[in-house]
Amino acid sequence: MASILESIINILGQQNLARISKQVQAPEDKTQKAITDISALLTGALANNASKQQVAQALANALDKDHDGSILDDLPDYINNYQQGPGDGILGHVLGGNRNAVEQGLSKKTGLDIGTISQLLTIAAPIILGALGKKQRQDGLNLNDLTSLLGNEQNQAQKI
Repeated sequence: MASILESIINILGQQNLARISKQVQAPEDKTQKAITDISALLTGALANNASKQQVAQALANALDKDHDGSILDDLPDYINNYQQGPGDGILGHVLGGNRNAVEQGLSKKTGLDIGTISQLLTIAAPIILGALGKKQRQDGLNLNDLTSLLGNEQNQAQKI
């Protein structure tokens, strides 16, 4: 079975990737590459954060309560209205004070400007947590399973 990281592009599908590209006014190929890079980075950051028991428990609770995967049920609506979504809040929890440095690094890596990267991060974060929450719910993952999954995802992310 595909990892969360591998399945993000499949979850989005070509139409939603095109919708995101249009929303941020960037070429589709660069948008797809940036979403892949963002997914790898955020998954790795989640894994790092979840290595602390208290943070892992908070993540599991958040996935249970707020990120159960339902966002994936109507991606076009979410993408069109992402500014009202939880992206910035999620990024604050996951990246903390490192967001600017992350945006600069992703901008250099992808060739997209920092403003576009910021928008893509805000769009992608809830989708990634939604995919993780859906997997947690579908597979009945407990805290140890979730932590292990994130560790595996981090290893996968390092290959990108």
